[in-house]
Amino acid sequence: MMRRKFMWSLGGLLLATLSTVPVVAQAGGDAKKPASPPAQAAVTLNGKKITIDYSAPSMRGRKIKGGLIPYGQVWRTGANSATTLKTPVDLKIGDLNVPAGTYTIYSWPTEQDVTLIINKQTGQWGTVYDEKQDLGRTKLTAAGTDGPVETFKIHFEGTNGSQTTLHLTWENWDLSTPVVAQ
Repeated sequence: MMRRKFMWSLGGLLLATLSTVPVVAQAGGDAKKPASPPAQAAVTLNGKKITIDYSAPSMRGRKIKGGLIPYGQVWRTGANSATTLKTPVDLKIGDLNVPAGTYTIYSWPTEQDVTLIINKQTGQWGTVYDEKQDLGRTKLTAAGTDGPVETFKIHFEGTNGSQTTLHLTWENWDLSTPVVAQ
């Protein structure tokens, strides 16, 4: 009798424990992908790794230029938390000197061009912008894409030792600027 009560108690404890364990989605299951998943662009210049951490929004049928990204206003250059540049070496991004450190990247799009903004404030939500914290700005070169780019992407191309080209691509935009390790 005592043994039976013990088994029932043990079984009840096990059942109670299992009912409070969170269900984890299996690979290929119905787990919902975030609308703007985290992403990273990384490059090694002069043996040092430079990273840009951002969230990658998708078009999902929306107008991007002049719509989701309004002209004449600061854009967070991604989604969610502010896009973060980390560099252990001094850089020249376009015509802007960027000392080694951690920064936030914003953009200023107009109908004619886009300006990249390097800001000294870090750790904030992407829409929190303080112009007084700007390290500086540089114009990006705009080119078209071969077709629509559904998901925003920051990446580096043409890396050669101490230099590379930074690209921001989305919709039919391919915005770029040279990056050189000093």
